[in-house]
Amino acid sequence: MYELMIETTFSAAHQLRGYMGKCERMHGHNWKVHVHVVAEKLNDIDIAMDFHELKRLTNETIASLDHSFLNELFPFTEKNPSSENIAKWIYDTLKKKINTDHIHLSAVTVWESETASATYYED
Repeated sequence: MYELMIETTFSAAHQLRGYMGKCERMHGHNWKVHVHVVAEKLNDIDIAMDFHELKRLTNETIASLDHSFLNELFPFTEKNPSSENIAKWIYDTLKKKINTDHIHLSAVTVWESETASATYYED
């Protein structure tokens, strides 16, 4: 089994509704995103997936988040734009673009700071 990972970033503001603390006020982060894919075998040129293509698909997915107020974007108008929900939204959106017979999205990790992250994956 092979696993690939790319890292990219976006900047956005959010506020956590019902948090009862300073994170309930609007604030921003420079978010870091790690995307992991797995492949059981390599293709005819001995790679699992082109890193450039994986990064392009990821950046295309997160483009709507960049320099936005996340609370105004669906589904975060209904769900809190927590790191957990952002990771799941990126995962759900990206798996439709990546998953094939040979490549599967395995996890998305969203870092809101250098020391705090949330990962979403499916068994």
